[in-house]
Amino acid sequence: MARSLVDLLTMHATHQPDRTAYRYLATGDCDGEIQEISYARLAVRSRAVAAWLQERGLAGSRAMLLYPPGLEFVCGYLGCLAAGVVAVPGVPPQGRSHNHRALTRMKRLIADADAKVILGGREVIAALGETAEHLPELDEITCVVTEDIPDEAAASWREPDLADDSVAFLQYTSGSTSAPRGVVVTHGNLTDNERIIAARMGHTPDVIAAHDGEMFVSWLPVYHDMGLIGPVLNTVYLGVTATLFSPLHFLQRPDRWLTAISRYRPHTSGGPNFAYELALKHATPELLDGLDLGSWKVAFNGAEPVRAATLRRFAETFAPAGFRREALYPCYGLAEATLLVTGGTVGAPPVLHGGNGHGNGEVDRGGNAEGHGGRNEDVAAVGCGRPADGVTLVIADPELRRERPEGEVGEIWVQGASVARGYWRNALATREHFRATLPGHEGRFLRTGDLGFLRDGELFVTGRLKDLMVVDGRNHYPQDLELSAETAHPALRPGCTAAFCVDSGVEGEQPVLVAELAPDAVGEAEQVTDLIRAAIGEAHGLSVHDVVLVDPGTIPKTSSGKIQRHASRAAYLDGALRVVGAAVGG
Repeated sequence: MARSLVDLLTMHATHQPDRTAYRYLATGDCDGEIQEISYARLAVRSRAVAAWLQERGLAGSRAMLLYPPGLEFVCGYLGCLAAGVVAVPGVPPQGRSHNHRALTRMKRLIADADAKVILGGREVIAALGETAEHLPELDEITCVVTEDIPDEAAASWREPDLADDSVAFLQYTSGSTSAPRGVVVTHGNLTDNERIIAARMGHTPDVIAAHDGEMFVSWLPVYHDMGLIGPVLNTVYLGVTATLFSPLHFLQRPDRWLTAISRYRPHTSGGPNFAYELALKHATPELLDGLDLGSWKVAFNGAEPVRAATLRRFAETFAPAGFRREALYPCYGLAEATLLVTGGTVGAPPVLHGGNGHGNGEVDRGGNAEGHGGRNEDVAAVGCGRPADGVTLVIADPELRRERPEGEVGEIWVQGASVARGYWRNALATREHFRATLPGHEGRFLRTGDLGFLRDGELFVTGRLKDLMVVDGRNHYPQDLELSAETAHPALRPGCTAAFCVDSGVEGEQPVLVAELAPDAVGEAEQVTDLIRAAIGEAHGLSVHDVVLVDPGTIPKTSSGKIQRHASRAAYLDGALRVVGAAVGG
């Protein structure tokens, strides 16, 4: 019986050595350069990397992975697993405007993970050498271009002694100025969540055969849990084929995603809600005429709020290309549970609840909220599916720590073999989030920090207990944005800024900044607003929906002086802020 993905890769390399494991569209285009790697070749390359790590006595230590999009990341990641080394996926510097942010984050991750080696692509490793003066940490760390490790090294690979509780990798979730927080994912967590993904998304032997092994197309970043655990690792788990390309190539031309699906005809592909909106913006008649999306059975949608309007418009727009509404697959997951927690029913349309988005009305599996005609379904709550076998999900009162009845909103708590061990070297946060107990239930629960309710077994996610902001599929901490805003101009009062997200409609969740302005700077309000926008854009790559400058003492705070972001958001939406300057933009 396979104990790990390492065992499964060995099995696939033995029984189907010539099958393509991954193909990579180097330009994002199906008619451009295409790189492929078979299971036999993947096994050789991962074992070569593993042997290099083993020969240097690095088993049990941490290796930071800094790769551009491509197949080499997969070889490096699986090489770490095959060596018993803990992989730490990281984001490499991506252009000059991102260098400072990337380097700052790398410093924190290197220090927190206590990384002993950096594995990366040739250009990334060369770039690190050029910035060594800014990264003195590199003096004590070995950097290696894994492409330069010869195939012959694989001959000296020794199979590691891996158990379910052996640590596979650290998935970091922190913001750019927050303390890093690495989720400790074990080999047992990985194999269990791959089982869940396969079961919930219908990746059965018969389905695999019907698709001739073509199961995934993905542009998702491989250093994030959705892109890694889903399309990349489920491919190895199943022994199938995935087509990958760069997130940048998707953002440049979203039509590439649908063109690749039409060309390779996978069973499963998806992304956050914003990806479907981008695809809709580029849905020209010419594109639709050339697409065949009939093979696409699971169009997963997660990582940020799933919007009923997006689902409807996507299904209607791409129906002429063979896309079926029943393929839409809202889901819910988080890195602390490895990835997937709940998912829809394959072949059934999404479950909607109510016509006002507040949980009123009846659950409807056909698309319209009962009692509401026309497009009122667009504001209905979207169900994110049901837990898989082996996953216990309850809705708990976050203060009383008791289970809430069906239909009542509370914090989502999760239990199962996919729940990670905890946070790396952070006992306090681990105890707070991973060790919750609940009367009437045995064992410990993961407190997700997300709010939701259950109706007929279906999970509806309604918001966040925590302040984490998700914009265009990326996580941002409000403290990070607030700090960037406050340093934009001396007239902004330190500790008197609130950042939060609002639903901007088609664009989804977008950031708003409310900042207290010194009274003698009211005449500079327009300039200050522009500087805040520029600072947020430069530091975080975000376009701010609204900047509101208010009188001193306006932003709600707790008795201990902490910003009350939820109260600030409510005051903003109610128009109750004492505004001295405001600007609205897209």
